[in-house]
Amino acid sequence: MAIVYNCKHCGNKVGQLDQEVIDTQALGWNQLSNEDRQEMIQYDSKGDIQIKVICEDCQESLDKNPHYHELDFFIQ
Repeated sequence: MAIVYNCKHCGNKVGQLDQEVIDTQALGWNQLSNEDRQEMIQYDSKGDIQIKVICEDCQESLDKNPHYHELDFFIQ
């Protein structure tokens, strides 16, 4: 089983953990609200876990252009 981190804005793969056993507390998932957990964490058909995060490049764009937070998609 893999935990795959992808940017929710540009889709780039940020990282991957290959784990047999997952400690959700160590990953901080227990600190997410139910709403955030449903939005960020998805399970695919292979049994892998897909996590939506923000990559450094997209975070930099958001920091430079705060009005981008109002948009659903800011990368064309």
